Amino acid sequence: MIALTIYWVYDTNVHRKNKCQKLKRGAITMTLYQQLLKREQENNPIKVGVIGAGQMGFGMIAQIAGIPGMVVTGISDINLENAERAKQAFLASSNKANEVLTSTDFREVVNDPNVEVLVDATGVTEVGAQLALETLVAKKHLVLLNVEVDVTIGPLMKRLYDTANLVYTGSDGDEPAVTTGLFEFAKSMGMKVLVAGKGKNNKNIHDANPDTASEEAEGKHMSPHMLAAFQDGTKTMAEMTLLSNATGLVPDITGMHGISGDLDQTVEKLDLKAEGGVLNNFGVVEYVNGIAPGVFVIVEGQNEGVKNEMNYLLKKGERKHHILYRPFHLASLETPLTIAKAVLNHDHAIVPIGAPVSETIAVAKRDIKAGETIDGIGGFSVRGVIEKHTDFVANRHVPVGLITGQTIALTDIEKNTPLTNDAVKLDSTATVVKLRALQDEIFPN
Repeated sequence: MIALTIYWVYDTNVHRKNKCQKLKRGAITMTLYQQLLKREQENNPIKVGVIGAGQMGFGMIAQIAGIPGMVVTGISDINLENAERAKQAFLASSNKANEVLTSTDFREVVNDPNVEVLVDATGVTEVGAQLALETLVAKKHLVLLNVEVDVTIGPLMKRLYDTANLVYTGSDGDEPAVTTGLFEFAKSMGMKVLVAGKGKNNKNIHDANPDTASEEAEGKHMSPHMLAAFQDGTKTMAEMTLLSNATGLVPDITGMHGISGDLDQTVEKLDLKAEGGVLNNFGVVEYVNGIAPGVFVIVEGQNEGVKNEMNYLLKKGERKHHILYRPFHLASLETPLTIAKAVLNHDHAIVPIGAPVSETIAVAKRDIKAGETIDGIGGFSVRGVIEKHTDFVANRHVPVGLITGQTIALTDIEKNTPLTNDAVKLDSTATVVKLRALQDEIFPN
């Protein structure tokens, strides 16, 4: 990829800055690592603000401590102890003695002049929406470890950040971005991508809630709400929605099939029904129990020559389809790569391609009575399920990311039933609800 870098020259005689011409296309540029080394040598590190110092935020902050040309200068968490703990972990491992602002108010970090790029590691849609808007106004780049908000208002925010000449992006290391990398790798070679997806780390427990997840969450140093969102399937559904919106692939059925198997069985099962598989169509996203923590694409060579070469190179015998598999994703530990891409090259890891392709809809975890208040992701009331955007519109379903804890049930809703617009009253004061309404105007159905 050709980097378009803008250099600044300081005129000591008239004390003014003048923009120089952009590098000509085709100019030789440094690698990402070389650029980071240069920032380190110039004592001009990328200054990162992190919002959310839970499991993923803490791990990422610890990782940045060992990266040249990058420092953490601000950390915000609703629990100040978490922010302070992450700060001390960073300073203890870093060879750079820089100031680190800690606060319970993310706006202080966003607007700190010593922060040039923000990372959303909250996993909360309302906070994520407020943060995205605040960061946009502050004219800073935003890297997301918040899949939940991205699948709710990502197309809108990408459009707004583009208009402001800022980077809005999901994160390297998160499964959607890693899978998108495989997708683009295959497509760039001219191959047909039939299926793209991830291995699932844990068994679906559709009625999981913070109480049932509490003990395990404590052992994993996670929020019970966050673990419950993994266990009830919401995280997987949102991740595959993000992948769908970045590639144009769709779920074969609402909720996907969720097969079990090893790599060979994955290829066999994720085939068309006419060939003994489970799929109605190709061009889909899926998840598989049994191949975690990896991600994959299933491909078909575009002609006989390529097909023969694939059979020879992959040593799986005579196959029509092959699986390309990355056996790991390093989640927040890879996020600094995205930070560097955004600041140094104005580049991204994963973004929506335009209007929504798929949605993560809200489905009742329990019987809900009219008049009840409904809590959001990782709570006691709803879980997320992927659905094609066209079906979402026709069914008048509700994005799970809009269920904020101030949502009111207008009718009785049976367990395992999708929530509809007629069945709930959303919190009209919530930023995420307002931004989603704007997105629906900008991308009409």
